[in-house]
Amino acid sequence: MKQQTLSMAADQAEGFELHRRPTRRDVFLATMEGLVPWSALCAVIAPFYPKPGRGRPPVGLERMLRMYFVQQWFNLADAACEDALLDSTALRRFVGIDLGRERVPDATTLLKFRRLLEQNELGAELFH
Repeated sequence: MKQQTLSMAADQAEGFELHRRPTRRDVFLATMEGLVPWSALCAVIAPFYPKPGRGRPPVGLERMLRMYFVQQWFNLADAACEDALLDSTALRRFVGIDLGRERVPDATTLLKFRRLLEQNELGAELFH
């Protein structure tokens, strides 16, 4: 288990925010966490996803897939999705981003991921 950073502690805030209750977004994301077959969807995309090698290592496949789903579910443009992840603790927790350790993938990274899905016609396989 990773050591908790201050950013994660602030995001989770368990025990510190005595009057916090789950929002509709929290409930929705928790439901989707249990319903979406993440490993099966990643297996469909993996043959087309860039492999680590020379240059900058790619963002994790499941993280990009989760970010893509957030974009679709909440009808967000690429830049708006990036901003939403910077702003929302619930979305960061769902996607798996700890701002104390890493940056939110930028809008261009999400655009390239969406193009990868479109160019390889993976949308039909993901949403059949």
